[in-house]
Amino acid sequence: MQFSVLDLKSIATSGGGMILDARSFSTLDLKSIAASASGQKAQIFLKNLQGKSALDLKSIAASGGGCVVFDFTQ
Repeated sequence: MQFSVLDLKSIATSGGGMILDARSFSTLDLKSIAASASGQKAQIFLKNLQGKSALDLKSIAASGGGCVVFDFTQ
């Protein structure tokens, strides 16, 4: 099931955590979702990080305020 970025931000703002495929979203979208999660301390797990630079990941992490977990196992 595919949800829009607006839907995911709304879910995160409501306190819902989620696991996301980072390949499906731009860095800007992921930063926005992470920022929405940070206010409620909802956990955002990102997998499939190929194509995202260390700088991208740092900016996503900063937007999430400690609520983002990166899966580097794949």
